Amino acid sequence: MQLLRNLGRRKLRTGLTIAGITIGIWALVVFSSMANKINSLVAGGSEYYGNKIVVTDSSGGGFSTLPVALDSVVTIQGLDGVDLAVPQIAFIAFADAPISFSQPEQVVGGVAGGDEGRETFALRAAQGRLLTPADESADVVVLGADIARSNAAVIDGQITLYDRAFQVVGILEPTLTAPDSTIFMGFVPAQEMLHAQLPPIVRDQVSASEIASQIVVYPDAGADIAGLATAIEAAVPNSSTLTGEEFDEVIGSTTAIFNAIITGVALISLIVGGLSVINTMAMSVAERTREIGIKRAIGAGRRRIVRELMLEAGLIGFVGGLIGLGLGAVVVVLANEAGRSGGTILFELTAATALFAVGFSTVLGVVAGVIPAWHAARLDPVAALRYE
Repeated sequence: MQLLRNLGRRKLRTGLTIAGITIGIWALVVFSSMANKINSLVAGGSEYYGNKIVVTDSSGGGFSTLPVALDSVVTIQGLDGVDLAVPQIAFIAFADAPISFSQPEQVVGGVAGGDEGRETFALRAAQGRLLTPADESADVVVLGADIARSNAAVIDGQITLYDRAFQVVGILEPTLTAPDSTIFMGFVPAQEMLHAQLPPIVRDQVSASEIASQIVVYPDAGADIAGLATAIEAAVPNSSTLTGEEFDEVIGSTTAIFNAIITGVALISLIVGGLSVINTMAMSVAERTREIGIKRAIGAGRRRIVRELMLEAGLIGFVGGLIGLGLGAVVVVLANEAGRSGGTILFELTAATALFAVGFSTVLGVVAGVIPAWHAARLDPVAALRYE
């Protein structure tokens, strides 16, 4: 209670100091939550690409929407170091999808179990079931958690993709990564839908049964993945490959930018909040010089004076951190709810982020209070008692 009374002596000044810390922590929480979401997507991508090579058409700079010939699977399968090559279809789920900063909603088509147990990125059904080999030609889909929520999907209900209705047979457990915004279907209907989206000049040259949009290659254990990727590009005309290492290099630069932003926010919070606390505590020491002198005269040691003032400074940081965390959480929840209907979830506030924010602000307050507290502890009791 004594700490609260001391801080309440100058309510406006204390409030402004807390507000300065609050703004910094609020920004730190919001940016960190955005980085958490991006990092979870990147981590999921790293896990997915970690043990495989993805082959696509290289026209237009690589990873374009143009298909690869299905017979390329046989060519790749015959290369040394290849354990298994599996064709897949992938395309944007909705033609009128708005441009979004988050993971786009997409369709992935393939033969269930086609990886023959080599895929390590496991998916589990929260409702209904997963696809089976019997679904290869059926108009049925399994939906990721986010896309199911945004479309209010239910088991045995329907979802329409490019004017074609599909029955929902399963909804996946949340993964916090790309599968949450993915629609999984059989290989044949996905081929047909991709074929219909091709430019007429391309569509007229191939049939739907001859195309895939990507080929997932599982290397032999111990194989040189980079060397195998080069061999695939040499063997398959107009092909482009992506390995787990390349994925990490490309995406790593993005996460580095966000980490730099978070570091910058933390530094701004440190500077602004720290200076505010130092100013507040310095003024408090000046106003309480006689009080400090009395405490020293009746036997209070320097450590006690330092401890009291540092606790006051720490309390300012703690309160500012709690308010900043609360405001940041409100922004995160409101932004996620606003984007949830469209499947755009940009923020992920974790317990670690919350604890770090409050701990950071508290430590900031304590550290910033060291100089004023040390100055107060060094006051001469007699001079302090005479202070006007």
